[in-house]
Amino acid sequence: MTAEPVSRSERKQRTRRALLDGALNLLADRVFATLSLREVTKSAGIVPTAFYRHFASMEELGVVLVEESMQALRGMLRAARRDKRAFQDVISASVALLEEHVREHEDHFRFLLRERYAGTGAVPAAIGLELRLFSSELAVDLARFDYLREWDTEDLHMMAELIVAAMQATVLELTEANGPEATARVVRTAEKRLRLIVLGVPNWQRTS
Repeated sequence: MTAEPVSRSERKQRTRRALLDGALNLLADRVFATLSLREVTKSAGIVPTAFYRHFASMEELGVVLVEESMQALRGMLRAARRDKRAFQDVISASVALLEEHVREHEDHFRFLLRERYAGTGAVPAAIGLELRLFSSELAVDLARFDYLREWDTEDLHMMAELIVAAMQATVLELTEANGPEATARVVRTAEKRLRLIVLGVPNWQRTS
């Protein structure tokens, strides 16, 4: 049997994927600003001029990497938050999903952590935007829980921002954890952090 011919659209998608994967591999231990277009195209096996058939600039490629890194995680955690079970179960499920996703996409998360405070430009700005979207979505979902329905928007967003900051700390710790025991400790700490926020913030809110 002969292989079916690959369409022009499929070839273009494969090359675009090769550019993204090549850039991510090159970013294993360096910041995005040091990456050159020539390096990325060489890793994908294309000439430099062909790059512009797929991305308008290197910064656009970097933004796509950010979006890919964050959007799948946001979707997974959104599904966990909309679980009908109690908050404690949602916390455990969310931390488990986060740990699984970080382990499957460590290169993406190391890239995000390195670029978050790497200076100015489109890539750090895209990370900030994704985190704000994450926080906004979380604030909306928090309002569905009975004891949070009377909260005003500002307080819900504050709680969401605390949770997102705690999850960022967990991602860093997961990328640095060496072995199953260290990972298990990170997961336990992450659950405690989230429980502390979930239990502590409502008490603060009642006394404020």
